[in-house]
Amino acid sequence: MEKLTFADFDLPVKILDVLADLELFEPTPIQEKSLKPILSGRDVMGIAQTGTGKTLAYLLPVLKTWKYSKTGNPTVLVLVPTRELVVQVTEILEKLTENITARVIGIYGGKNINTQKLLFNDGCDILVGTPGRVMDLSIDNAISLKEVQKLVIDEFDEMLNLGFRPQLTHIFEMMKPKRQNILFSATMTEAVDEMLDVYFASPIEISLAKSGTPLEKIEQTAYKVENFNTKINLLEHLLKNETDMSKVLIFNNNKRHADLLFTKIDELFPGQFDVIHSNKSQNYRLKAMKSFENEEVRGLITTDVMARGLDISNVTHVINFETPDIPEQYIHRIGRTGRADKEGKAVTFVTKKEEPLILDIELLMDKELKFNEFPEGVKINPKKIADEEDQVVMKNPAQVKLNDGGGAFHEKKAKNTKENWGGPSKRKAPKKFGANRAQQKAISKSKRKK
Repeated sequence: MEKLTFADFDLPVKILDVLADLELFEPTPIQEKSLKPILSGRDVMGIAQTGTGKTLAYLLPVLKTWKYSKTGNPTVLVLVPTRELVVQVTEILEKLTENITARVIGIYGGKNINTQKLLFNDGCDILVGTPGRVMDLSIDNAISLKEVQKLVIDEFDEMLNLGFRPQLTHIFEMMKPKRQNILFSATMTEAVDEMLDVYFASPIEISLAKSGTPLEKIEQTAYKVENFNTKINLLEHLLKNETDMSKVLIFNNNKRHADLLFTKIDELFPGQFDVIHSNKSQNYRLKAMKSFENEEVRGLITTDVMARGLDISNVTHVINFETPDIPEQYIHRIGRTGRADKEGKAVTFVTKKEEPLILDIELLMDKELKFNEFPEGVKINPKKIADEEDQVVMKNPAQVKLNDGGGAFHEKKAKNTKENWGGPSKRKAPKKFGANRAQQKAISKSKRKK
């Protein structure tokens, strides 16, 4: 059977010319499955693994039906979860629309909102943004969402994981109900399913693979490692001895550990690595990503901020320096390598504490990881970092008995104990001030008689 090309979908010639310049002629499976349903105007829910070409799957049909906005308000809204994805999607759109008159604007938090308001002075046709900043600009009346005809939400599951549901709900209420909704997600979670039922009109579901299916072109292996510091020794060994580790993405579970690892690796391999996480400024992050993409540095140490949607070419290895807490996140991480037609490798370092997490990942994928023998030449460092030290668990104060010993909390002597005899009628009458009026009169009368 002859393969389909982008020309078979009657895309505008000006867009086909750009695709040809990018040497893109044949759609990926998710693009092939998505183009016609999206062009039909129906709501669409696409489930596809990361690295399968989801961005073009929704951008190409949207651009085919796009029309210039006379009012200057956006008719297409693309929502993505991170600043990096805003930049990436905006750049792709600017490239695709270089021969047409579409006004494309990308917005995200962390930049001066008043400066971003000025971007809309000349109007906007296609708006790309994070939910929080889109909502803020809409509330400030810098933009109007009343004319949005096509809403695209990419990485829908990740958006809900990051807590964007309130902002999404608010944005839905700002738009006219009559619009096309195009949703893409790497996994179908209960939260995604619930939102579909409430806000969208029976979307056509396009599924490329079941949730958790591992990418077939990625070789997955693992090592059992004693602790964090021994992982550093193992990483040093692999980087020195594995000659094909030329473009490496290294994942940590939090910013503090990413910074700690970078400090150690930068001493061992000066200038060869950089670090990215949410505490770094946007300019720093974009500069580091560009250096990595252009292979000016050998690797990036990062958190899960880099696990979703970002298209960095030719990543040879993904190293899970720490095993992710959420099994699905493992799929997103390793999907940074083995993209398109390329082969990739994923290596995971696993401590005893992390072994249950690996079992959850294997259950999700229905596939066992291959564990390599720990290299003989790697030194085991017994020193633990702070997070690995045994935590001292304090007893619940409510459960501590205060009369189990000496000190201030001893029993009172018998002569000092007080007894509760009940209400006032049970007590003896006070000698002077506590008697009631009848008692006082009786006493006075008795004294007069005497």
